[in-house]
Order: sequence, then structure tokens, then C-alpha cells
Amino acid sequence: HPQLSSLFPGADVGLTDGGANKENAAGVNHVTAQPLLLTPEPWNLLVTQTPAKEKAKEGETVVLNCHLNSPQHPSLTDLMVKWYKEDEKGQMDLLKKNVTILPNNSRIFMSGDLSQGDVSLIILNVTTSDHGIYFCEVTLPDGKVVTGDGTKLRIRRALGLFGIEESIGTIIGVVAAGIGGVVVLIIVLTPQLRKCMLCMRQESHQ
Repeated sequence: HPQLSSLFPGADVGLTDGGANKENAAGVNHVTAQPLLLTPEPWNLLVTQTPAKEKAKEGETVVLNCHLNSPQHPSLTDLMVKWYKEDEKGQMDLLKKNVTILPNNSRIFMSGDLSQGDVSLIILNVTTSDHGIYFCEVTLPDGKVVTGDGTKLRIRRALGLFGIEESIGTIIGVVAAGIGGVVVLIIVLTPQLRKCMLCMRQESHQ
């Protein structure tokens, strides 16, 4: 009996040790898997600019719409928004980190509510120098940059006392075309007129 009793405690200890080893092994596996669970999901942000083309007359206010949509991350307040313009002179930044950067210019600013995904741009009292393609660019917390497709802005110049919006070149072209048509008609009709005059003379002689 003493031998058996001396064997059973050993067996008990062995079982206990074995259980402890299994728990340790499970603990190690759990720790190694933990960093994968903490890795944030990549942002899936959609930047939508509307409309693709916009027209305005000098002196008007223009709103260039830009909306952000991110299904996984409803909070958008930690995003950095940038607006820039491209024209024949190149690229010019208008707004960085949600704030206008143009010196002494209070005409251009972000009007929307970032928390709602609205980062639209307002341009007050537009001039012909405001023409170009405007891009809305968003930088995510992980450094990824997403840019909209752009909105092309054209400015119409008001001419004359009555606000005629057509350019002088267009008016001259229309007038020239009209005069050209009249000249062609005269050239075409001249031989016919001569014939008629001859006919009338012959009839008068008879």
C-alpha cells in the first residue's frame, strides 16, 4: 500500500503538470494571435465631387460639392482635407488641413460639416482668374491619400450694359457670317438681275 500511495501522488502531480503545460501552450498561442486582432482595418474612403463641370458668371458665388463616404469608419473628424486647382499656370493649393492657405483671401473656404462627410468648397465673388479644375484631396490617419475626380469651373464674363454674356469674338463671328451670306446671295443673284434687266430692255424696245 505505501508503494501504491507513493505512485498515485506522482501520477496526480504528473497530470497537474501536464494540464499546466497545455495552459501555457494555449496562452502562448493566444499572445501571438493578439497583434493580428489589434491591426486596424484599412480605410475604404470614397471621395465624390459633383458636378463634373460647373459654370458661373463673374461676381456669383460657387459651391463645389465634395462628399466623403466611409462605411467602416463613421467618424471622419480626424481626416485632413486639401483643395487645389489646376489651370494653364499649373497647380495651386487653396486649402490645406481644412483651412484656407491663400494670403489675404477670405473668398475661398470649406463650407461643409466634416463630421457628416461634407467638405464642399465655397468661392465668393468669382472672377475669370478662378477658372480651372478643382480637386478635393483627403489624407487618412494611416497616411493614405484619396482624391476626387475634379470639377471643371468655367467663368463667363459679363459684357455691356445689358449683361451680354457672349464674347465679342462670337458676336463678330455671327455678324461676319451674316454679312458673308448676304454677299453670297448678291453674287448669286447678280447674273439673274442682269438677265431680267436685259429682258426688260428688249421688251421696252419692242
